[in-house]
Amino acid sequence: MEADKYQVDIGNLMAYDSSYHFDTLPSTREELTGLCLAKGTELVQVVVNALFSLPSTEGLDGPIVRLPEPTTRLPREKHLPKPKPPTKWELFAKMKGIKKHKKDKRVFDEQTSTWKRRHGYDRVNDDRDIPIIEAKATDEPGEDPFSKRRVEKKKRVEKQEKNRLQNLKQAAKAGALPSHVQLAATALPITGTQAAIPKKASKEELENVAGMAATATASGGKFDKKLPGEKPAKHAGKHRKFLPVVEGKGMGLKEKQQNVKVLDMLMAKGSNDILDIDKAVTMYNVKKEKQRRREKEVSSSASKKLNPQKKSFKKSSKKK
Repeated sequence: MEADKYQVDIGNLMAYDSSYHFDTLPSTREELTGLCLAKGTELVQVVVNALFSLPSTEGLDGPIVRLPEPTTRLPREKHLPKPKPPTKWELFAKMKGIKKHKKDKRVFDEQTSTWKRRHGYDRVNDDRDIPIIEAKATDEPGEDPFSKRRVEKKKRVEKQEKNRLQNLKQAAKAGALPSHVQLAATALPITGTQAAIPKKASKEELENVAGMAATATASGGKFDKKLPGEKPAKHAGKHRKFLPVVEGKGMGLKEKQQNVKVLDMLMAKGSNDILDIDKAVTMYNVKKEKQRRREKEVSSSASKKLNPQKKSFKKSSKKK
């Protein structure tokens, strides 16, 4: 009876009663809310009963059930994302049966007898911390083992970058390239030609990614390469404007107007609180008096240098 009365989609945790109707229309909003809550509680109980009828397994948090496939198709805004193709390492690990295990971030370093990071700065077994490298029978005489290690590391990094670009190329062919990589696809040698760049990204995705990339640069996207049809920023940043130092027409006249405006405010009748006119006049007179005295002293010293005093050569009246 219950299966005929309700339509239960346990995959979506949803139940529906198509035969339900109000006996009498509710007169108030509170009455309508009470009827909806009562019917909702009844439908939730139906979903719970269907869940407990499924086979379950015991877990740490209690019984766990696996939901079946949904029977009701719900609309979605965007299409399902395509799965990424496996990388070369994933294919190799699957072929060899290698399983991924979680490793500890700290590893014991036997050289220093301390715990160090597995990767990054001050990591374990760092080549730069080894002062002596034991020679092997296969080493060539006169070869620097430290430079050899640097060259080998550089080759490993180049090989890893090559594999990364190859994986991106495979993802681009399958249409599973992330949107932020699609934006930078013109700068990465992953597609060969610009015509092969995926064009399935929506307008909103490109605008969001372009906005994030623009804010990540020091110039705020001013010198970035513009996409076809990309619009300028709606809210451009405000920049400070400085007046020109040379007086002239237009902008050059504004500095003079600003200075005149400030002087008018200072010399206005109600400017006693801003400027003490008597004190300003006194300071001006004192400054002028000091300058006059300084000029007088300079002129007197210069005249003394130009007109030296004459010495008298009169004979003394004393007899020898």
